[in-house]
Amino acid sequence: MTTIESRLPNPAVLVPELKDIGGALYKATGNGTIPQTTISLMQLRAGQIAGNTYLTVLHTGNLRKAGATEESITAVASWQDAPYFTDAERIALELVESVLTPNPSGERVSDELYARACEHYDDKALATLIMAIGQVCFFLPLALIGKPLPGVSPAEQWRP
Repeated sequence: MTTIESRLPNPAVLVPELKDIGGALYKATGNGTIPQTTISLMQLRAGQIAGNTYLTVLHTGNLRKAGATEESITAVASWQDAPYFTDAERIALELVESVLTPNPSGERVSDELYARACEHYDDKALATLIMAIGQVCFFLPLALIGKPLPGVSPAEQWRP
């Protein structure tokens, strides 16, 4: 079934505070400690894990704008064995995957994963990565429930 209309009207009109929250999250993740491509790689992976076309299309576009190669964008779904990522990007992808994927053995982010992340990121950069995961997770329910239209401008993606 093709969706030709989102489920909701523009949530920023319904809840005007959303614009301030979104702006604050964008500012927090854009503090310069993490490359924008790394943030977008993580957020693309989150969209893939959630199975959400809107987020997948959005963050694919963000990666293209940031200059990522088509090979690296395509390989995000199989990042574990793809040759296109730095060790730091791999840790970022592993972190977002660990946060969003249940672990039948218990803890999602192990001490070992945290220690490896600390080898690549200082405290501020690691906190920024965490905020980037939080940013995409903040908008995830809106993407899943509201069903904005993928690839459509923000002004046109919401039901009138």
